[in-house]
Amino acid sequence: MATEPLFLDFPFAIDERGRSALTNADEHVRDLIRQVIFTNPGERVNRPEFGSGVKQLTFAPASDALAAATEQLIHGSLLRWLDAVILVERVSVNAVDERLEVSVVYRRRTTGERMEDTFVKSEAV
Repeated sequence: MATEPLFLDFPFAIDERGRSALTNADEHVRDLIRQVIFTNPGERVNRPEFGSGVKQLTFAPASDALAAATEQLIHGSLLRWLDAVILVERVSVNAVDERLEVSVVYRRRTTGERMEDTFVKSEAV
């Protein structure tokens, strides 16, 4: 009987045993998507192009054109960085005040399982 692989949790944390916190494969993929969406290019020293840059748009004036452009920006970033891990079916973005909600519908390439997750970011001024 094969055991499910475990991955380091993101963000890094210490568990109740005093060890590095671990997570399952589904949560790991979700963590990867969150990192791509909410990392600004230039934040990672050894991979300066990584991320989508969507956090910069949180305070931009809301419009249908901006929402469509943001969805394309995120979709393209997910394709670039996670194409080997997921097949992105749909991205939708909803920005209300300082709160940014990104919904992603995707299939895990290893299992074919269809998933839908919502990622929320609130910017503190």
